[in-house]
Amino acid sequence: MQYGIAMPASPPPASLPAAQNPGEAAPRRFATGRQFELRRDDALAVVTELAAGLRLYSRGGVQLTESYGDAEIPPGATGITLAPWANRVEDGAWYLNGKKQQLDITEVSRNNASHGLLRNAGYTLVDESEFSVTLEATVFPQHGYPFLVRHIVRYELDENLDLRVSQTMVNDSQMDAPVVLGAHPYLRLGEVAVEDLVLTVKAATRLVADERLIPRSTAAVEGDFDLSAGRAVGSLDIDVALTDLTFDGGVARHTLTAPDGRSVSLVQDQNCQYVHVFVTDTFPGRSKVVAIEPMTGPANAFNSGDGLRWLAPGETLTMTWGITASI
Repeated sequence: MQYGIAMPASPPPASLPAAQNPGEAAPRRFATGRQFELRRDDALAVVTELAAGLRLYSRGGVQLTESYGDAEIPPGATGITLAPWANRVEDGAWYLNGKKQQLDITEVSRNNASHGLLRNAGYTLVDESEFSVTLEATVFPQHGYPFLVRHIVRYELDENLDLRVSQTMVNDSQMDAPVVLGAHPYLRLGEVAVEDLVLTVKAATRLVADERLIPRSTAAVEGDFDLSAGRAVGSLDIDVALTDLTFDGGVARHTLTAPDGRSVSLVQDQNCQYVHVFVTDTFPGRSKVVAIEPMTGPANAFNSGDGLRWLAPGETLTMTWGITASI
């Protein structure tokens, strides 16, 4: 089930290395490691060994997530999973029982520790079937995070051809461990210009962040941040965490809708009380992209405590999210 990905036309795969023997096709090489293909009817999902990331989800040949070439690592953190924290820790510093913990600075421009500790980790295959794959990676005790935890990620194409994802953190430490989980998918709707899509996110509160994207306070959503009635993506340039989400039947739904009525949505469960919305024109090869990031807690939760879960030894935390489409 792995390898041999039939990628959509955009973006094209990188050039393959020359064959070692004349007439022999060279194997495809992937900067993101082993590729796991899930196919069910006309649905396709491609999951990577690196960061247990979602490289592609499509339905009927319609690309529903942003992707990248074989020789690239995920640009803009496309599709990666985030653990044991989501987004940023200010200055990479936080305190454990009064003692300062110092994480590596991985967002140098803002002097933050960003996107957790598994962004550059290879995940191990735990289980694989025709329609699902489960991967796992361990965070070993280290400076800034002296805990032993495991992150287990399961992707599945369900009977409705929707993509379902569960992320579970297991605390294998002998002490309580702080955890925030998240994911970083970018959604699209085939070749429809992203600027022409309408983004709808039903949330009542936004986290007001400083220039380093560290939340400092909260405010009611208004103006460009009020997406509850839908806003054209072409008018947006935002990078904001939202909370007080509207849950219907235990699920919050965030949707991109095309002028012809087709749509793609990210859904998240009630363990994910936050969503980060990032609309940017800095994604390579694309005029604009939209990241919709489900999270159990916002940036800097290790310091603010917002959404932070302390797992007792042996305890687990699971968040579930997914992507659905009407095409």
